[in-house]
Amino acid sequence: MVKGQVKRVAVLTSGGDAPGMNAAVRSFVRKALNSEYDVFGIYSGFRGLLDENIKQLDLRKVGQIINLGGTVLKTSRCEEFATTKGLKKAANILNKNKIEALCVIGGDGSFRGLLELAKYYTGQLIGVPGTIDNDIPGTEYTIGFDTAVNTAVVAVDKIRDTAASHGRIFFVEVMGRHSGQIALSVGLACGAEDVLLPETKTDIDKLCQKIQNTKKQGKKFSIFIVAEGDDAGGAFKIAASVKDKINLSARVSVLGHIQRGGAPTAYERVWASRMGDAAVRFIKNGHNLVFTAMKGGNLVPAYLTEAVNGIRNVEPELVNLVRIAGGGS
Repeated sequence: MVKGQVKRVAVLTSGGDAPGMNAAVRSFVRKALNSEYDVFGIYSGFRGLLDENIKQLDLRKVGQIINLGGTVLKTSRCEEFATTKGLKKAANILNKNKIEALCVIGGDGSFRGLLELAKYYTGQLIGVPGTIDNDIPGTEYTIGFDTAVNTAVVAVDKIRDTAASHGRIFFVEVMGRHSGQIALSVGLACGAEDVLLPETKTDIDKLCQKIQNTKKQGKKFSIFIVAEGDDAGGAFKIAASVKDKINLSARVSVLGHIQRGGAPTAYERVWASRMGDAAVRFIKNGHNLVFTAMKGGNLVPAYLTEAVNGIRNVEPELVNLVRIAGGGS
């Protein structure tokens, strides 16, 4: 693709919704319009692409959305898009509508979809990392993470009031099937006793010993943050195992999908807006099969192949910090 050749661009959101996606869409659309592109929104993700649910966007179509959670473009899962037939159909629809560059805001699954689409589509493909899990390699931040962490922190702060009042142990489960990024940040921000993560093996015996030791030291309550993908089976199973071993009852709170929703934080809106802007800039500069990666506080193009190369793991130093500084208060 020659620099400056593109005239018609499109944007869609894919995979799990994340607060800040709307800010990225708004920024992308307005920067693209300012660059004199014709801009189109594809509704309902890759499913909407295959259904040719494509509408032209103007300034007003993305007005009053920067503060909204979720995604105004909607999202979906689409098994058909994972097939050769579906990919060829998607490429044909993009060509039919003369879309010369496509921006997809989503996670690693969405980026894998772009890499597969590139086998049949010759236009530019740009990714914007949008997932609350913050688990995409090659970038220090993904849209939705800050809001999800703040939502969980507010909830845990409220749980702490009850835990302290009744002298109880709480296991609070947060999202993160394959990555402990949310759990780690929440645990550190809330002064949790410990964090139980997919990246580390949970030793129930050691956990029980820690609980008993803190009680002997006069600790009246404890809060443990559990990522849903922890190898011990999640908060309910861990609490049951603790009760079986030391006959100590613990309470469980699963925060679930409240972490996905809600108005994005100011930090989220700023970085999502910057990523939407960067996506247009990358298109203008002729980049292809890259995504907007935050590295060292800057946004740079990184290859999509890097983003789908495993999971971005937690930093061991931060895990140790939680355990050193933790105390549930």
